[in-house]
Amino acid sequence: METTDEYKQRLLSYLAGHDPLDLQAAMPAKLAALLHGVSHDLLIRRPSPKKWSVAEIVAHLADDELVGAYRIRMILSAPGTPIQAFDQDAWAALGTYVERDTHQSLAQFRMLREMNLALFATLNAAQWQQYGVHAERGIETIADIATLYAGHDINHLKQIEAIIPKAQRRDDE
Repeated sequence: METTDEYKQRLLSYLAGHDPLDLQAAMPAKLAALLHGVSHDLLIRRPSPKKWSVAEIVAHLADDELVGAYRIRMILSAPGTPIQAFDQDAWAALGTYVERDTHQSLAQFRMLREMNLALFATLNAAQWQQYGVHAERGIETIADIATLYAGHDINHLKQIEAIIPKAQRRDDE
């Protein structure tokens, strides 16, 4: 089981010196390209019983972007605010990720991402350093959150890239 610090380091390792905001800005188009032409059956197929399908991952990305939007705005309006963690598996069950339309989840993700990037574009240097206190990860600045979100994106892109080829190979058999 991966620790919180190991998870954070893994996400950060995906950035490879790239600007986190550039990576975030590119994510909706990369995700759309990966999903293009993929059948509904492939989108909802889980690679294993305890692993999310592509549809569930995309729904998670939309919800996580919503959570990030709230956290960022809370930190900016009340620096030092507690940042509550959330159980992504409980959200997946409650939000019936498995039943969500993948392309609608992508549209929601894209809209929320654009809103967050627009907000980031208005921040001054001091605002980037404002922080909240995450329940599991401790102090996180706005800059930290933006960086972690870029790594989070790449993490899920890698999962989707691994799922789609496997599923296509199964269909070709």
